[in-house]
Amino acid sequence: MVTKPSMKSKLPTMRDVAKLAGVSQPTVSRVLNQNDTTVPISDETRQRVQAAIDALGYRPNVVARSLRTQRTQMIALLIADISNGFYHPLTRAIQDVARQRDYEVLIANSDHIYENEKHFCDIVLRRGVDGAIMVPIHLTTAELSHFMEQAQTPVAVLAEQIDHPQIDVVYVDDEVATYEATCWLIAQRGYKTIGFVGVPDYYPPGPRRRHGFVRAMTDFGLTPDLRFAYAGDFTVEGGKKIAHTLIESGEIPSALMVINDLMAIGIMLALQDAGYAVPEEVAVMGFDDIPETQMVRPTLTTIAQNPRDIGIKLAHLLFDRIENPDISAKRLTSSCQLIPRQSA
Repeated sequence: MVTKPSMKSKLPTMRDVAKLAGVSQPTVSRVLNQNDTTVPISDETRQRVQAAIDALGYRPNVVARSLRTQRTQMIALLIADISNGFYHPLTRAIQDVARQRDYEVLIANSDHIYENEKHFCDIVLRRGVDGAIMVPIHLTTAELSHFMEQAQTPVAVLAEQIDHPQIDVVYVDDEVATYEATCWLIAQRGYKTIGFVGVPDYYPPGPRRRHGFVRAMTDFGLTPDLRFAYAGDFTVEGGKKIAHTLIESGEIPSALMVINDLMAIGIMLALQDAGYAVPEEVAVMGFDDIPETQMVRPTLTTIAQNPRDIGIKLAHLLFDRIENPDISAKRLTSSCQLIPRQSA
């Protein structure tokens, strides 16, 4: 006679672990909570407890632990465009730091849309996390301050435009980086008629990078030509549309300064499809140094950011504030570097 399979076995509890290890439940709890240093635990005891955990296959109840510690062991991350290669190493760096702290990361994508940024804040308010890292394109300092008051959770941002005494900031001085790259195009490469492809001013990087471009042109006695000033949307398709507009106008500048790599790649591909040689007839420079810059031909000259460094700094700032909520806000910079390649 075949015995009917039993219902799902009862999951091992902390009490079971304590019994097998020959210690108290509070001792098991302290071993699991590695940050608890109120009572010293010997290495021999830790090893016994860990052996019991492994033997029983015990997994801590996250909900119960959060009720006990008032911590969710979860942080939330809002990035602007998950399809943009710039955000991949940034996200990975944040996850790496979080795992070292025994934290998980809830990742959301805004697509540069204001409503999506507000929705992210609503989700965090409803579900609760121990902290949030954001790339706010539209959210203002006042809105983020209101969110923190409601959520009672620390925030770190990649956003030079945010200035708040309790919000930690990481930023890149992209105005200076654009200025120096434009100077290089003029002084080292000899381009004089240079177009600028930016984004609308409600995107924070737009005005900063445009100011850097205009300042460099002015310092070299050159007047930016409004015929070659365009606003895109950060995407490859947006870059292609701008290139088509340029081609239809019948007037092409000798070089184009583009404020991100995806648009620069779109522009370059559309120009080549129309029979223009890059860089012989028109040079193209991007910004970010995403992996695709070395896959296109010619390879894309660009301004490299360091997204992994940015992610590590954001994560450490957030976890420092989780542990010490009353510390003063910090503003950290991450470097940029001009990467000369074949397109300019």
